[in-house]
Amino acid sequence: MQKGVQRVAAIHDISCFGKASLTIAIPILSGMGIQVCPLPTAVLSTHTGFENFTFLDLTDEMEKIIAHWKNLNLRFDCIYSGFLGSSRQVDIVTKFVQDFTSKNQLIVVDPVLGDDGSLYATMSNEMVCKMRELVAIANVITPNLTEASLLLNRPMKENMSWDEAKELLHRLTDMGPEMALITSAKIENTNSIFVLAHDKEDKFWKIEHKYVPAYFAGTGDMFASVLTGSLLQGENFPVSIERAVEFVRRAIHSTYGYRQDISKDGVVLERVLHTIGNPLSSYSFEQF
Repeated sequence: MQKGVQRVAAIHDISCFGKASLTIAIPILSGMGIQVCPLPTAVLSTHTGFENFTFLDLTDEMEKIIAHWKNLNLRFDCIYSGFLGSSRQVDIVTKFVQDFTSKNQLIVVDPVLGDDGSLYATMSNEMVCKMRELVAIANVITPNLTEASLLLNRPMKENMSWDEAKELLHRLTDMGPEMALITSAKIENTNSIFVLAHDKEDKFWKIEHKYVPAYFAGTGDMFASVLTGSLLQGENFPVSIERAVEFVRRAIHSTYGYRQDISKDGVVLERVLHTIGNPLSSYSFEQF
């Protein structure tokens, strides 16, 4: 009998306010017709962009949940990880991937480590080293430019040449994943922001979008969630990237009409979620 609904183990934190992590991944993947099984890493009162947030570490509970899932002999079409709260959690997730591996399974790792050239407050150099081990067993990784530089232990260069971008992407796939992309990349002598990607068939992809002079919490989680859902639906890599870019762009544009602190509250996902299944009207991805 054919299985009706694909199943994703989503390993992220729960931020109780400010749209991020599981409060982004669950509605998006569910809206794409995919069952989401959350494996929460922590419960935060808000995402980490706020001051004085509370943080409840769920490391011990993760191991109990995984043990119960093993007893139930659960299987997942995809394992998708995001924010991890400690190096021990990275070890837990790495073992989870190894123990729950299955044929044609998709492993997506969003290596949440930092942004704007520095580590997040909850991260450490030990986390960077551990994250390299997790990245090595993924099919797809989705770092931003800061995270890509941290993974490769190299200084971040904010404006790259096309050749430097290719070399950076090559080094990411050399770490183990079949497909790697870098979000929010800047290329010298351009005024745009790019999503750049590489697969082991030795193809390089770019999608250009206009620079928006604002920070939006949770858009990285939004991008990675749509990308994951699209790949599970059978779309190829560049089309999946295009779908993720288009959805995030739509969410950002819809947010401008609302009076709220978009830097912390995030985009108004609720106003665009119903469009998650819309067909793409055009394609802008190109090889480079």
